[in-house]
Amino acid sequence: MKTKIILTLLSLFLLSGCIGGDNSKQEWTSLIYPDKNNTKRSKKHGVYSTLKECKETSIKELENLNLISRGDYQCGLNCSYHDGMKVDICEKMSK
Repeated sequence: MKTKIILTLLSLFLLSGCIGGDNSKQEWTSLIYPDKNNTKRSKKHGVYSTLKECKETSIKELENLNLISRGDYQCGLNCSYHDGMKVDICEKMSK
């Protein structure tokens, strides 16, 4: 019986991080690709608080650069630069 109580409490403790609201800050980074066939070459355009804002601004930048037909973009969630790999690592990528 004591084991069941301990296991139940442990399970509740572990799940509490998943059930409670996630208060972490979300930042979306706009990555512009001048050549949609070469995603190794990108330009970081800015960081935005919503995915919608990131998408809209990315499309406007492609238009400003006259790259709407040749280029592409992606928005990365909570990106950080990795020194060893020399690349931005993002939790999630979206278009």
